[in-house]
Amino acid sequence: MRVFLDTNVLVSGFATRGLSADVVRLLLAEHELLTGEVVLDETCRVLTEKFGVPEEKADEIEGLLRQRHVEPGPDTGSPVEVRDPDDEIVLASAIAAGAEILVTGDKDLLDVADQVDALRIITPRTSWEEVR
Repeated sequence: MRVFLDTNVLVSGFATRGLSADVVRLLLAEHELLTGEVVLDETCRVLTEKFGVPEEKADEIEGLLRQRHVEPGPDTGSPVEVRDPDDEIVLASAIAAGAEILVTGDKDLLDVADQVDALRIITPRTSWEEVR
């Protein structure tokens, strides 16, 4: 399964223990993990600035994720309007990457899930229940 992870899932997956960490590990091991340049940039920034992760560790995480598919900035916009314009870029990146599923905890993206035909938008909890 081709699964695109949003920043909040990646940050939680690498900086904390719990469900998101389990989801990230499972997807890395058993599925095709996808992300985007925009998500990687934000993930590294949040890890270092908000979670105090040393820059060297953030670079290791980025290197690990770059071994997977990293979608460049999208050429086209989002198929639906999302409350936060930054989330439109995430959605457009997931679609451009050919993701089947976008895993996010972002309420703005989850709120438009029923408006997007190109992929399913689900929470980490739903992802865990479906892919384990």
